[in-house]
Amino acid sequence: MRIKALALRILRQLINDKRTLALILIAPLLVLTLIYFILETTVTDMKVGVVNAPQKYVEKLYENNITTVRCTESEAMQLLEDEKALAYVKMVSGKVYINVDGSNTTKANAVLSAMEQAKRSFNSQQQERVDLKSEINYVYGASDLGMFDNFGSLFIGFLVFFFTFLISGISFLQERTSGTLEKLLSTPIKRWEIVSGYIFGFGTVTVVQSAIITFYVIYVLNVMMIGSIWLVMFVTLLTAMTALSLGMLISTAASSEFQMIQFIPIIIVPQIFFTGLFDLSPEWAIVGKFMPLYYVADALDKIMIRGEGLAAIALDISLLLGLTLIFMVSNTMLLKRYRRI
Repeated sequence: MRIKALALRILRQLINDKRTLALILIAPLLVLTLIYFILETTVTDMKVGVVNAPQKYVEKLYENNITTVRCTESEAMQLLEDEKALAYVKMVSGKVYINVDGSNTTKANAVLSAMEQAKRSFNSQQQERVDLKSEINYVYGASDLGMFDNFGSLFIGFLVFFFTFLISGISFLQERTSGTLEKLLSTPIKRWEIVSGYIFGFGTVTVVQSAIITFYVIYVLNVMMIGSIWLVMFVTLLTAMTALSLGMLISTAASSEFQMIQFIPIIIVPQIFFTGLFDLSPEWAIVGKFMPLYYVADALDKIMIRGEGLAAIALDISLLLGLTLIFMVSNTMLLKRYRRI
């Protein structure tokens, strides 16, 4: 009987807590729906620039599911830099020169395999057999790039974002539920000063956290690192500040630590799909532009795999700063509801 009474009490609590009940029942369906649409619309086309090659060879590339773009060598390099092509090819004196973007091993191997098959098919149709040889140059990445090297930058950004979001959200929630925040608001301190104080307070810890994660992944796990480690540190710190301000903002909508954790499937999980794990359709790619982790992953990938500098990630940094400011302003406005006097 005691077990039955306890079980009934818990069920009544859940039924009365409409927000928790909705998160438990609806959140998994939302995530599953998102996964379904993303996987169904994943783009598998391989695009290759053609600088100089016979039309019959280009046709063989097409037969092997490769979309070709006729271009000059400078235009082909630009396609690689802009991530609009996986490789570009030119054929000179019986030799095939392939420049490939090896920042993603799976994609690079797939396109190189398809190009090799196209070359063999082209050879077999020549009246005078020509033994074409291929010379492969990795513009980004390397031939022996491991899977963790491909996604190491993504993991750094995700881990910093996830743990900062969770810890800051729960900590700020405890400040509310314990009455500390209400006492602060009864003093002459301004709301923006409270938000800034919490940001800088938690931010001090996130500096240490970001440094530990970054140095561990780069120097202990030995993930590929071409660019400046100081730029990586700057991006991870900015990632933590964005997650910190977002965590504080979301905590205002939660009434308990349990509810704060339940927001993870809605706020954090969907962002993972827009960080480069999947080749998204143009429509879904636009959705990713509204998510902080998209810019974090893009900036870290450009620094660590492509070796690019501050100018290349200026847009990512600007948007992360802008999102952080928006979250802070929203926090300041929402604190008005807790001021009693």
